[in-house]
Amino acid sequence: MKKRNLFLRGALCSLLLVMLFTNSCKKIETVPKDWFGSDLVFDTLDRLGTVAAFNLNDLYNYIPGGFARISGDFLDAASGDAIPSRNNTLVEYYTNRRVSVVSNPDPYWANSYAGIRRTNIFMKNINNVPIVETDAATIANAKLTRQYWRAEARFIRVLMYFELLKRYGGVPLVGDKVFTLDDNLQIPRNTFEDCVNYIVTECDAVKDSLRRENMPDGDWGRVQRGAAIALKCRVLLYAASPLFNGGGIETDPVKKALSGYLSYDATRWNAVIAAAEELRSIGFYKLNDAGSPTFFAATFTTKRNAEIILAKQSSNNTSLENTQAPVGFAGTATSQGLTSPTQNFVDAFPMLNGLQPFNADGTINVASGYSASNPYASRDPRLDVTVFRNGYAWLGRTVETFEGGRDKPNTSVTAVQTKTGYYLRKFLGNFPTGSTYSNQSHNFPIFRYAEILLNYAEALNEVGRVEDAVTQIGLIRKRAGITAGANSRYGIRVGITQDEMRQVIRNERRIELAFEEHRFWDIRRWKTGAVDLAAPVYGMKITKTGSTLTYEKVQLGVLQFDPKLYHMPIPYDEMIKNTTLIQNQGW
Repeated sequence: MKKRNLFLRGALCSLLLVMLFTNSCKKIETVPKDWFGSDLVFDTLDRLGTVAAFNLNDLYNYIPGGFARISGDFLDAASGDAIPSRNNTLVEYYTNRRVSVVSNPDPYWANSYAGIRRTNIFMKNINNVPIVETDAATIANAKLTRQYWRAEARFIRVLMYFELLKRYGGVPLVGDKVFTLDDNLQIPRNTFEDCVNYIVTECDAVKDSLRRENMPDGDWGRVQRGAAIALKCRVLLYAASPLFNGGGIETDPVKKALSGYLSYDATRWNAVIAAAEELRSIGFYKLNDAGSPTFFAATFTTKRNAEIILAKQSSNNTSLENTQAPVGFAGTATSQGLTSPTQNFVDAFPMLNGLQPFNADGTINVASGYSASNPYASRDPRLDVTVFRNGYAWLGRTVETFEGGRDKPNTSVTAVQTKTGYYLRKFLGNFPTGSTYSNQSHNFPIFRYAEILLNYAEALNEVGRVEDAVTQIGLIRKRAGITAGANSRYGIRVGITQDEMRQVIRNERRIELAFEEHRFWDIRRWKTGAVDLAAPVYGMKITKTGSTLTYEKVQLGVLQFDPKLYHMPIPYDEMIKNTTLIQNQGW
């Protein structure tokens, strides 16, 4: 027994020594682990750059798509233009003031910097990939390919910086550096002006190295020259706008410089005009035909057209039809109706003659021809390709959003249904007949030409060129199918003032760019949150008696807004990791 005990003790000691030796030889991670190492991604033996190309393609995934990406809801459901059909969704945090440093439905900070790091690794190592060719022509083509790849990666990086800028103001600019665990990561925020200058400079630097317009079908969806100019135009638009152009809410000048310019400068609008004119001078981009709502709708379901400057690509699918169409369609065309556009949004659409149906005080504009008993007749044709409303033709029947109708049954069996009397139609394929959905192109538009015209009109108006702004809005309205009128002004009155035109432009952005993630940010850059986001939201209650429909505008609730929501809070975990960061006002 004694010998056995000694043997067991000896064996145990040996085992402990082996474990100690094994642990002492374990390799410690000294660099962050990526998907797989740079030596494999940027292999000197990868003569065609196949793996590097996959890596570049993956960088595109860091660009945010806009289709219902906030836990199944569109960001516009927090802009007053819609509300979620479901209860207690995350996007409502923006309208019930539940956003905090630890609970922001759309923080994007970590995602951006992960993408920026990946981009910097790509740019540092791409020259290691030979992309070997044999004759003079293909050698030149390989050189051009490398040029395109670097420019694409650089553009994606600067787009991520803009996504950070519009949320937080100035953020740390890290340049081309690829950090290691030994580097000092306590990096302070750059000012808003620093970040704007960086984005503009980068856009100018890469634009001529990107692919030219009218690229082959196999390259469609990649960043082209116009995207760099469009991004420059957008960031300059934000920089010239009231919130950022000296109008910040901050009381501390240090925080104000991080979130915008310290003082107003009217000449900042001139830079927006120059950028819009630069893009127009390319001569390739145009509105997707004119004079018919069919072409407006097709802009979002035609994978390739000259209005799209850049879109986030995806394979054809029926996801939007399944999640957004009215709930009464079941079986092979299951529809969930997750988004309920508001009556506020519907009321923003003018009549076919271009006149607004309501006066500023909410009374009916008699001159417009609006009828309360037939509210959808003779309206801007964009309404019917943006919103499902009662009587709309879909899958062989008309949509029924009257009380007790098939698309608003008001029963416990239907857990989700419209709260407003409307569903989201925009971006969906055209299915007036049939019984099922077919796969459609659903590429989210990052930049399109209509936005450039609207940016141009806004800047022209702000520098006093009101009639030039009228011309740009006329182009948008002509394509929409609004009638020109005797004076060919598409409903815009002769002698309109700058203040009146400002409201026309803002309303035109609201309906033309609806659900493309502009309205949420436009309200902030215009600094109109106290009006637009602290207001009642309405729906339309439709009662059917026999064949007669009665329409009643009903209040559904009141949105809430706090001025600190003009800028998002820097996430708590980022503040803990980097103690040099200064938090935004109010957070």
